[in-house]
Amino acid sequence: MTDYTVITDAAGLGEAAAALVGGTGPVAVDVERASGFRYSQRAYLIQVFRRGSGVFLFDPPAVGDFGALQEAIGREEWVLHAASQDLPSLRELDLRPYRIFDTELAARMLGHARVGLGAVVEDTLGIVLAKAHSASDWSTRPLPQSWLEYAALDVEHLVDVRDVLVAELEEQRKTAFAAEEFQAVLEREPKPPREDPWRRLSGLHTVRGRRALAVARALWTAREEYAREQDIAPGRLVPDRSLVAALIADPKTKQELAQVKEFTGRASRSQLDRWWAAFEAGRAATDLPLERAPGGDSIPPARAWADRNPPADLRLKAARPAVEGLAEQLGMPTENLLSPELLRRLAWSPPEPLSAAAIGDALAEWGARPWQIAQTAQLIADAFVQSVQTPPPAPETGS
Repeated sequence: MTDYTVITDAAGLGEAAAALVGGTGPVAVDVERASGFRYSQRAYLIQVFRRGSGVFLFDPPAVGDFGALQEAIGREEWVLHAASQDLPSLRELDLRPYRIFDTELAARMLGHARVGLGAVVEDTLGIVLAKAHSASDWSTRPLPQSWLEYAALDVEHLVDVRDVLVAELEEQRKTAFAAEEFQAVLEREPKPPREDPWRRLSGLHTVRGRRALAVARALWTAREEYAREQDIAPGRLVPDRSLVAALIADPKTKQELAQVKEFTGRASRSQLDRWWAAFEAGRAATDLPLERAPGGDSIPPARAWADRNPPADLRLKAARPAVEGLAEQLGMPTENLLSPELLRRLAWSPPEPLSAAAIGDALAEWGARPWQIAQTAQLIADAFVQSVQTPPPAPETGS
């Protein structure tokens, strides 16, 4: 059984901060949210471990101000698993690391076949973690003791895992690569809000007509606003399939909407006025959405390139296996060596002149790290040139 201390007030926070200051080495940090249960991605439990200090489980809603914890550990190296998932929730509480070590990202770069936390702990330390509560509703109060023990184990071994991975990175000569990746995670800006997020409604492809799409948009927006207000995951109020079923039923009155059997969910009837108001708003809308989402500056899918942009198709077909082959040599997934999206953008519209330096500049502008550019720019330039010099296969002739 793991020893841990649960912190639920400012006094406990101060004692924990003092204990953590007295510890040594990196600080393991993990976050439990209530994804799938709550609308927000706020932290409902923060686990912290440091050698010589022990494990502390912080209850963010009860603690409130985490200034003392930030003061205690902010300048130390934080060890997280899949840091990009946890950093936004930590930043909401003004908990911001100065430097990190991401065990999930390190495992990817080292070519580990499995990179989930339990798998990485098992592969590096031979310890099997039970993951029974990974999808639990962490907004539950009081938290069951079995959940707290599970949460404590998530950080208790993380520093030991980090030490094993540090040695592996050094052995594979990837220490500098990993450092650039960790820094990029720290500096990455949040993605801009998605344009027309309502188009992500599952099953929307079965809805026909711009007027019906306007109703879909209004229903999605009404559900989103209510979910945010109640801090409940939208799908728990009314599932996507229920909204689409109501759209297809095309009710003419509020009573007809109530009679749609497939229109289910905990708020489907209690908020019937809200949903009917959305129907009416969508039907009255004058700014009807297009049947298909605008393409923006995105490039077409690669399967269409042979007809739409044959030179780009040849460039991609020459460069992709070269990059994949290099990733295999380096013992890492291709997407960690270079994002496939960046390679497609280069192939679709390469820089002029077609040189390694120009390709490197383009990659840097799109967010590639220096180590990625150093590994791939010349390789891609050579492949692009080869695609022009190699004649396409001759068409088959009948005998």
